[in-house]
Amino acid sequence: MSLSIAISNAMSGLGASSRGTEVVSSNIANKSVAGYARRELAVSSSALGGVTVDGVRRMVSAGLLADDRLAQAASAHSGAIASFHGAIETALQTEDEAGSIGSLVAGLGTALAAATSDPASDTRLAQVADAAGALAKRVNDVAQVIQDARTGADKAIAGDVETLNTTLERVAALNRQITVVTARGEDASALMDSRQAAIDQIAKIVPVQEVARENGRVALFTTGGTTLLDGSTPARIGFSAASIVTPDMTLANDALSGLSIDGRSLGAADMGQFAGGSLAAQFQVRDELAPAYQAQVDAFAADLYARFADPAVDPTLAVGEAGLFTDGQGSLQGTLGLANRLSLNRLADPSAGGEAWRLRAGLNATAAGSAGDSSLLLRLGTALSENRALASAVLSGSAGNVLNFAANLASAAASQRVRADTVSFQDQSHAEGIRTALLAQGVDEDTEMSTLLALEKAYGANAKVFQIANDMLDQILGLR
Repeated sequence: MSLSIAISNAMSGLGASSRGTEVVSSNIANKSVAGYARRELAVSSSALGGVTVDGVRRMVSAGLLADDRLAQAASAHSGAIASFHGAIETALQTEDEAGSIGSLVAGLGTALAAATSDPASDTRLAQVADAAGALAKRVNDVAQVIQDARTGADKAIAGDVETLNTTLERVAALNRQITVVTARGEDASALMDSRQAAIDQIAKIVPVQEVARENGRVALFTTGGTTLLDGSTPARIGFSAASIVTPDMTLANDALSGLSIDGRSLGAADMGQFAGGSLAAQFQVRDELAPAYQAQVDAFAADLYARFADPAVDPTLAVGEAGLFTDGQGSLQGTLGLANRLSLNRLADPSAGGEAWRLRAGLNATAAGSAGDSSLLLRLGTALSENRALASAVLSGSAGNVLNFAANLASAAASQRVRADTVSFQDQSHAEGIRTALLAQGVDEDTEMSTLLALEKAYGANAKVFQIANDMLDQILGLR
C-alpha cells in the first residue's frame, strides 16, 4: 500500500510539473501580447497525499488596474482638451505671423494710411478694399475652425457612444462565456484577458469601476455612479449626432443631443455621472469651450462692424445701416455667429461689382466726388485705431483698438493652450507611471526561466521517485 501511495504521489507531482511547464510556456509565448496577464499554477497538498492542481491564477493587481483605468481616462480627457485649444491657437496665430487677424488689421491700417496720402489713386483705394476683404475672410476662417471643432466633437461623441455600446455588449457576452467555462472547471484566463482589454477600452471613454460578481462575472459602474453593466444586459447609451453644428445650436435649446440611458434622457446635472474620459471632453468642447471662443470672435467682429457703421464716420450711411463691413451683406442681425457672416460691403468691393471710390466719397454717395478729398479715409483710419470699449466683456481689456482686441484673442488662446498642455502632460505622465507599474507585474523572462528550471528539477525528482517505487514493487511481485 505504501508503494502505491508513493507512486500516486509521484504521478501527481509529474502532472503538476507538466501543467506548470504549460503555464510557463504560455507566459513566455504571450509576453508581448497586449492585455495578457501573467499566469501562475495554483497547487495545494492533498489530504490523501501528493499534490492537487487547483487551477490557474491570473496575476493582476485589482487596485493598480483600477488606478490605471482612471489615469487613462484622465489622460484621454485632458489630451482632447489640449488638442482643441492647440487648433484654436493655430487658427488665431499671433500678430507677427503672416495671415493672422492681427497682421491683417495692421495691413488694413497701412492701406488706409496710404490711401489717405493719395486719395485720387484707384490702386490705393482698391488696396484698402482688398485689405478689408482679407480681414473679414480671416475672421470667417477662424469662426469656421471653431464651428468645425464643434461639429467634430459632436461626431466624436457619436463615435464614443457607438464604441461604448458595442464594447459593453462584448463584456456582457464575455461574462456569460466565463461563467460557463468556470462552471465546467476549465481555465477562463484567456476570456478574462479579453474582458480586461474591453473594459480598458471603455475606461478611456468613461471612467469606470469594476466590481466582482459571482461565477467570475463583473459589473461596471461609472465613477459618477451610473450602472453600465450589472447582470446579463448592459445599459444602452443613446445619442443623436447632428450633420453640422452652427453657432446658434446648443444643448439648452434642444438643437443638439445629450445622452440617454435606456431611453431616459440625462439632464445637464446628470452629465457629471460621465465626467472624465474622452466622452466628457468632447461634450466640453462642443458645449462650453468652443462656444466661449465663438463669443470672443463674435465680439471682435461686432466691434469691427460697429466702428465703420457709424454715420459720424461715413455721413452717407443711415442709422443702423452697414458700413465697410456687413452682416452677410446686410445690417447687423445679431452678434451670435457674426464672425461667420462678416463680409466686405459689396458697394466698395471692385471684385463684386462695387466701386473703390466709395471708400473716398462714401458708401452711399451718388458720385465719386473730389478726387483729392481724404477726409472719409482719415475718419476710417481713426475708427480702426481709436480706443473703444467693447460692447461685450468676453475679451480681456476694458478698452482698446482693433489691433489690441486681435492681440487679446490670440493671447487668450495661447494662455488656454499652455494651461491645457500642462494638465495634459501631467495626466499623461501619471498614466505612463501607473502603466509602467502595471506592466512590471507582467511576464518577466528571467523569472519564468527560473520557474521552468525548478519545474524541470521537480519533474526529474518525481520521475525518479516513480521509477524507484515501481522497481521496488516489481521486486515484490517477482518474489511470487
